Amino acid sequence: MNTTLSWLALAPCIGISQLPAADEYAFTLYDTARSRQIPVAIYSPESGSIRGIVIFNHGYDRNKGGSYRAYSYLTRTLAQQGYYVLSIQHELPGDDLLAMSGDLYRERMPNWQRGVGNILHVHGTIRKLRPDLPWHNTILIGHSNGGDTSQLAAATHPGLARTVITLDHLRHPIPRTSAPRIHTLRASNTEADPGVIPTEEELTRHRIGLIRLENMNHGDMDDKGTPEQHRRICREVLGILSETHPDT
Repeated sequence: MNTTLSWLALAPCIGISQLPAADEYAFTLYDTARSRQIPVAIYSPESGSIRGIVIFNHGYDRNKGGSYRAYSYLTRTLAQQGYYVLSIQHELPGDDLLAMSGDLYRERMPNWQRGVGNILHVHGTIRKLRPDLPWHNTILIGHSNGGDTSQLAAATHPGLARTVITLDHLRHPIPRTSAPRIHTLRASNTEADPGVIPTEEELTRHRIGLIRLENMNHGDMDDKGTPEQHRRICREVLGILSETHPDT
């Protein structure tokens, strides 16, 4: 395992004086069953107890690489708040490009299934290496296509995560279930495909959280967004975690 360690500045979401520092290091796992490399970045609290495990899934970036480190405003803030963050690089240069036409649910399913395989491999490998971590409180977070992947993981492996949070995913239907707890933050310039968002009755029945963000474009949810947009997303995500896991 090739590991590079670096110290990072604090995230812009919350003032420097309010939070401890976080460690960041990156390495590559190898899934022999699928003959696939999986780059992973870990953001870890520098000190104190760990409240939970966050598995973060980036949005589509045309296989450019490095997308797993393009949400540092959120991943670092989560680490500074006590979460052990595993951010996965789902796209590799040789992968097929994501379908942009046709039946997107059907055409993109192989991409999401590969992503779920990445999540399961990373989760299983790191859990063996760090059995001391609070794996009972695993949280999936994903933006756009990474949110679609997170929803597929929730639908096919409901015991994997305690909570799923998506940042404006558009294609995969939200599972109509109360376990895991599901929340979605919606951008102001997109509309999800029919059937993705539950009805008001389904939202209430399954305690699914839906937050509409004003003045928040879909493409502003990674590090390209403004400090104000970053603060809003951090506040909402941390609020969800505080509400759903008040004792962790």
